[in-house]
Amino acid sequence: MVVQHSAAVKIVHVLRRDGVNQRLLPGQSALTEKTGRARAPFSVGAGVISSRLRTLCWMCAVDDKRPAPSQQQQQQQRQQRQCIYHRSGRGERSEPEEGESESVCVCVREREGERIYGHRPSMATQTTASCTGSTLLQPISEIINLPLDQVNFVACQLFALLMAVWFRIYLHPSKTSPFIRHVVATLLGFYLALFCFGWYSLHFLVQSGLSYSVMVFAGLEHMHKYCFIVTLSYLILCQITRVYVFDYGMYSADFTGPMMVITQKITSLAFEIHDGLTKRDAQLTPTQKYLAIRRMPSLLEYLSYNCNFMGILAGPTCSYNDYKAFIEGTGYQPRHQENANGKENGKYKQSEPSPKNDVISKLCTCAVSLAIYLSLCKLLPVEHAIDDDFVSSTPFHLQVIYLYLAMLALRPKYYFVWTLADAINNAAGFGFNGYNKDGSPRWDLISNLRILDIEFATSFKSFLDNWNIQTALWLKRVCYERCAINPTAATFLLSAMWHGVYPGYYLTFLTGIAMTMAARAVRHNIRPYFLVSDSYKNVYDVVTWASTQIAISYTVAPFVLLAVGPSLKFYRSWYFCLHLLCLLTVLVLPVKPRRRQAKEQQDGPQKDGLQDNQTDHNSTDNNCNQKDKAT
Repeated sequence: MVVQHSAAVKIVHVLRRDGVNQRLLPGQSALTEKTGRARAPFSVGAGVISSRLRTLCWMCAVDDKRPAPSQQQQQQQRQQRQCIYHRSGRGERSEPEEGESESVCVCVREREGERIYGHRPSMATQTTASCTGSTLLQPISEIINLPLDQVNFVACQLFALLMAVWFRIYLHPSKTSPFIRHVVATLLGFYLALFCFGWYSLHFLVQSGLSYSVMVFAGLEHMHKYCFIVTLSYLILCQITRVYVFDYGMYSADFTGPMMVITQKITSLAFEIHDGLTKRDAQLTPTQKYLAIRRMPSLLEYLSYNCNFMGILAGPTCSYNDYKAFIEGTGYQPRHQENANGKENGKYKQSEPSPKNDVISKLCTCAVSLAIYLSLCKLLPVEHAIDDDFVSSTPFHLQVIYLYLAMLALRPKYYFVWTLADAINNAAGFGFNGYNKDGSPRWDLISNLRILDIEFATSFKSFLDNWNIQTALWLKRVCYERCAINPTAATFLLSAMWHGVYPGYYLTFLTGIAMTMAARAVRHNIRPYFLVSDSYKNVYDVVTWASTQIAISYTVAPFVLLAVGPSLKFYRSWYFCLHLLCLLTVLVLPVKPRRRQAKEQQDGPQKDGLQDNQTDHNSTDNNCNQKDKAT
């Protein structure tokens, strides 16, 4: 039996002697059969078992009859245990090295409850103790051998999908009031949060309540700043507690994931209220003018926006005005008029577009992504890229290929989660973004990724623009557009703080700053020479695609490895080559002044759209620009 309190893992063994069960607690000595004298335990969490006592670990069904070590061996084992425990850099158990006793390997991986003597329980058993949500689906978790909290998450998302269909049909804006829609969406969201996270879901209410108090009682002039500090600080505090107090390195679903989305919504709302109540239209950009909020939301509207069942678990982030239009049923006509021409406007004006085809398509994408991830994630672990034998025996070009394939195998996990979340919102009727040129409806208003544009991105910026789209828009609106000093570095720093407190996150985003600056310099100085002909342009696209995929894999490796040791070990195995290359590029190639770059960025989307995006991907920003032009 494994009992886990905070970061300590305590092991209780059942001693079976002459048919009588005795419990040996951590640190308690075992008694010899004849003398009854106590032996000192050789490690925390497991007692020394006499050679005449038979111990039975009922979880791994191992019958251990090994003789107890001598006192000298016990002392050596105590000194070596810590090294074995942390040898891999992430608390994962590794095989004892030469000269180390096998019996010393009683270390338990804290984040997964790994059993002693090298025997692991199933994945479902590993997170049972750490899952604070419902245990109703525990039998299913054991059958499919997946952690319980992940099973709860997927089950809740599927339940939310069914509720979204019911919400759109039976609580349609034409059949009920916005008040009822707000109440039902909020209560369903709280239920899903309780089912997945138990009492930890109270953090969602505490964070939302503190921020709403700041909005109400603080002055409008500085309310957005105070709200930003309070919300982000509470998120970071919860992340520190989860990581360094409870379960360092746990990849399973955790309560800070929804808090990250709620943080985005609260801070966006605060800046939009500030823009709408303190600034004139002439002081706002077209996007800020479109998103500006002219009235303080009520508490119910605020909670519904933050904790609705469609986005409580996986988002994505959306603007308050878009969500309010969805609740009130006014989200179709304005976008219809902005994006469609006159002929299409007359053809589709009277009928409300159906999301059925898009939902089915996205669910198929989810199924394929999940199948690919489950098939490849264990075959291509990123940790293998820092294995000493692999690094020493594998040519460098094969290491590069392996790293790309390992990162490629990881991405379907995010494709599954974000596409399913998008399908849930679409099924509820949220996410309509106008019509295509052929008159077909588009449901990508709050989509979080574009898979093909990610996999075939030919620049670092293009990859980031199509990955976690709503988070990128949030960073742009609350930081990049408002920061007066080095907005690129400030944006990457905020992104690292928002993601969590693992050191690997900061290494990734610090590397991302260098990559972005180098990619920008290359694009401005070298790309024009390859646009003289189609053949040159094709060569440039192939080279930049390969370079982008390698740069992305190199940059995000610490994001996956999490700890400092493995991350630096990975970069050392690559001799920090891309860091040095980025530094050399920035020093050699001229970097244009910020004002000139800002001017080119206004014209850039039109030119880049011809090359990178053959399909028109309209976001809220594009709708704002079109609305401004129409006015």
